[in-house]
Amino acid sequence: MMREHAKPFRVLFVCMGNICRSPTAEGVFRKLVRDAGLDAVVEIDSAGTGSWHVGSAPDRRTQSAALKRGLDLSDQRARRVSARDFELFDLIVAMDRDNLSYLEAIRPGEAPRARLMLEFSEAAVERGLRDVPDPYSGGEDGFEVVLDLIEGACEGLLEHVRRGRTK
Repeated sequence: MMREHAKPFRVLFVCMGNICRSPTAEGVFRKLVRDAGLDAVVEIDSAGTGSWHVGSAPDRRTQSAALKRGLDLSDQRARRVSARDFELFDLIVAMDRDNLSYLEAIRPGEAPRARLMLEFSEAAVERGLRDVPDPYSGGEDGFEVVLDLIEGACEGLLEHVRRGRTK
């Protein structure tokens, strides 16, 4: 059950450049939340640990793979994550352990810890997967693999949010 209050539950997805994995997660989760009728009570954003792509749209390969699955990511723009995001978001989800380490380094001491994306996927956990691989330097098929992993994890994340598990 969702938390009962006027403030929306806010989720932030984080990867390295905010042009591949985290915008994919934002788009997939946004659709799941909308389809579940929760878009009025759940807010979603994404950011990167690096500043290389700030202001850029998601990578063209990311957008192409997403469009094949009915997701339009073209309105998203990359931004860099900051320590203030720990105050603004109820849940911060990192795509891999490197990004999780960065988030832990900037996390204010009293703020809840960030979580790994694949923690929310039973199938990934069963396979021993912890990180969503970065497809940026690889071929087109890597973007499909990322979408598969993120779709499964976002379904688990939606259940997590519905149950009000924020820690």
